[in-house]
Amino acid sequence: MRLLLVEDDDHVAAALSAVLARHGFDVTHARSGEEALQALLPATGVPFGVVLLDLGLPGQDGFEVCDRIRKRTATPVIMVTARADTRSKIHGLNLGADDYVVKPYDTGELLARIHAVARRTPPAESPPAGQHDPGGPNALRLGPVTIEVPTRRVAVNGTAVPLTRKEFDLLALLAQRPGVVFRREQIISEVWRTSWEGTGRTLEVHVASLRSKLQMPALIETVRGVGYRLVVPA
Repeated sequence: MRLLLVEDDDHVAAALSAVLARHGFDVTHARSGEEALQALLPATGVPFGVVLLDLGLPGQDGFEVCDRIRKRTATPVIMVTARADTRSKIHGLNLGADDYVVKPYDTGELLARIHAVARRTPPAESPPAGQHDPGGPNALRLGPVTIEVPTRRVAVNGTAVPLTRKEFDLLALLAQRPGVVFRREQIISEVWRTSWEGTGRTLEVHVASLRSKLQMPALIETVRGVGYRLVVPA
C-alpha cells in the first residue's frame, strides 16, 4: 500500500517511515500541507491508500489541510497529533478525517488503524460531477434517488451527487431499510466503527450535509431521542 506521511519533523518522519516500510508500506514523506496536496494530485500509477496527517504543520494548520484534502480526494485520512482534547477530535472528524490517533501511540495500534480504514475504502473512484449513468443492476431506487452500492455512486433525477465516504456510508445504511428507525448508537457503530460518544455531533453534521447536497431535507427524518430513518419520497 502507498502511504502519504505528512510530518514536518524529519526525525519523527524517518523513524515512522522505517517502521511502516518494514510492514510493507511504500511511504512518501511530505513536510507541509502544500507538499501533501501536490502529492495527491491525480497522476498515473497506484494511488495512495492512506494519509497520515500531523496537525502541527508549518504554514497551514493540519485541520485546513485535511479540509482541502477531503475536497480533492476520498483517500482515507488519519490525523496523528498530540492534541488529545475532545474539541479537536470532533473538529477533525467533522472535517472528514477517518480516524484520530493521539501521540504517543502504540505502533501496533497505529498499523491496525491504518489497515482498518483501508479495508473500508472501496477501490472504485466516483465519476466527475454530471457524468453518471444511473440504474445499474445493483442500484437502490428511492423515488428520485438512485444509490449504486458497488460503485458508491449517488444520483438525484439522473444527476450525480458527489458525497464523501462517510456521507455515502450513512446514506447507504439508512437506505437498507427505508422507514425503519436506526438508533444513533447503531449508526455511529456501523459507519464510524466506534462507540465514542463525541461522534454524535459528527453524525448530526453528516445528516445535515446529506440533506443539503441531495436538496431533499425531508429524505432523512430525525426521530427525536432515538435516531434517524430514511423516508422514501412519493
